[in-house]
Amino acid sequence: MMGFGWWAKSVLGAAISGLLLLQCSLCSAQQDPNYTFMRNATSAPATSYYDYIIVGGGTSGCPLAATLSQNANVLLLERGGSPYGNDNITYLSAFGQALSDLSPTSPSQRFISEDGVISARGRVLGGGSCLNAGFYTRAATSYVAGAGWDGRLANQSYEWVERVVAFQPPMLGWQSAVREGLVQAGVVPDNGFTYDHLPGTKVGGTIFDREGRRHTAADLLRYARPSGLTVLLHATVHKVLFRTKGRSRPLAHGVTFRDASGVKHKAYLSNGRKNEVIISAGALGSPQLLMLSGLGPASHLKAHNLTLVLDLPLVGQGMSDNPMNAVFIPSPVPVEVSLIQVVGITSFGSYIEASSGENFGPRDYGMFSPKIGQLSTVPPKQRTQEAINKAIETMSTLDQAAFRGGFILEKVMGPISTGHLELLTRNPKDNPSVTFNYFQEPEDLQRCVEGIRTIERIIESNPFSKFKYDDMSLQTLLNITYNYPVNLLPKHVNASLSLEQFCKDTVMTIWHYHGGCQVGRVVDRDYKVLGVDALRVIDGSTFNYSPGTNPQATVMMLGRYMGVQILSERLASEETKQ
Repeated sequence: MMGFGWWAKSVLGAAISGLLLLQCSLCSAQQDPNYTFMRNATSAPATSYYDYIIVGGGTSGCPLAATLSQNANVLLLERGGSPYGNDNITYLSAFGQALSDLSPTSPSQRFISEDGVISARGRVLGGGSCLNAGFYTRAATSYVAGAGWDGRLANQSYEWVERVVAFQPPMLGWQSAVREGLVQAGVVPDNGFTYDHLPGTKVGGTIFDREGRRHTAADLLRYARPSGLTVLLHATVHKVLFRTKGRSRPLAHGVTFRDASGVKHKAYLSNGRKNEVIISAGALGSPQLLMLSGLGPASHLKAHNLTLVLDLPLVGQGMSDNPMNAVFIPSPVPVEVSLIQVVGITSFGSYIEASSGENFGPRDYGMFSPKIGQLSTVPPKQRTQEAINKAIETMSTLDQAAFRGGFILEKVMGPISTGHLELLTRNPKDNPSVTFNYFQEPEDLQRCVEGIRTIERIIESNPFSKFKYDDMSLQTLLNITYNYPVNLLPKHVNASLSLEQFCKDTVMTIWHYHGGCQVGRVVDRDYKVLGVDALRVIDGSTFNYSPGTNPQATVMMLGRYMGVQILSERLASEETKQ
């Protein structure tokens, strides 16, 4: 058996390769459904009319559009392209290329928070479900109740989603060892395979089928009534249009958008008192579009020379991102390529997950890649191209044998720490400025520390013993994880001794950011924007806390759930008129 000296030089590659798998789920094969209602926005008329206009064809927008199309004429505007036929999304072997693609038409749009953590947002039909690690799990029943959702309809909506996109994952050596290690570490009971959010250890679902094909929110458009839906791709909405003259409250009555050629189009709501504009542009896009449309903090809009429609000071507030920290464990034996399949739902507010892999393809290095992200909390001016090139060169010299092992990560529930979002420009294609304030609240930091301690117990458990080197202590593993060359943070000598410092120095995103249009602050419990008529926001920007251990199931459920609710209101209104 090789000792620590060899690993100290080469284990970095295995760590990054293993961590690749958290994002590696970006790209399994998808079959083109040949949607007859989908086309490029350049073919759109200058002016059009619909019962519902949905801005954003992402994780919530697709199921919402499919549902509303059953009894209405719906326009779905997506700023990105189709996920079907895009090799950078479709094929696992091309992983990393979508995230490293910085072109304006990339399915992934990079953004860097003011905290300095590099992240990404979807710019493709299907949104983040085309770019994530595939884990599928419902929200807790207490979360559903707290959100004011009808439990029966929520369950029916989850089931509607699951018939198309959710599957039971295979459970091989590494994932099974983590599962058994979690139970031995005290994260009990073992709940087996379930989509439900249950305290203890469980095997969750995945949006990858047995053939390795990714199924996304875009696949939910198969439920649509083709004659009731129009999907326009590469359609960037610039603002929501309001009627204010002679009204006590502004009334949304349309949107302006530009196609890929820059040609301006207008889409209006047709006559009907239940017709609406619905924003489903995500945690960054939805508050950004509200502000660009004149809804937001008055002083901030004035500073950008935007006409104020209504002063809504809490637009862009309450932004949160679940901090994630990981520990890499080099393995003396080969491990399977596995995505996140197991989760430990702890009693102290941290979720424990894992992934693994060996020798897979081009070295894009996943979430630690200097090409695609995770230069950590380094001030942007220090992220020079020279530094990035040096990190890439360092990685390219690694022995391929180092690509063996996996990682165990913890994600802080909630979190409690929040930040804010502001406009940088008036261009809707530009990223806004967002601050998450990772670990600002001491309770979040303590949850991370407890999560790392739980990871230590898993590593030291009997079921996990064959996947670790006997001579590697937790401090050694923390040092390995801490000293990645892509992390340009000033080093703290006590980082492996102080778990608090380790958490703060190695924090990363797990892409579960939310907030900015929260219920009770920007929208009501029916997701109607406060103070205006015929406008809703339905997506993760409305969440106060990220639901479950991964939000995508609940975001898709919410699109279906609210579609059913809105159609019910529409039907009741039509019956009243008769």
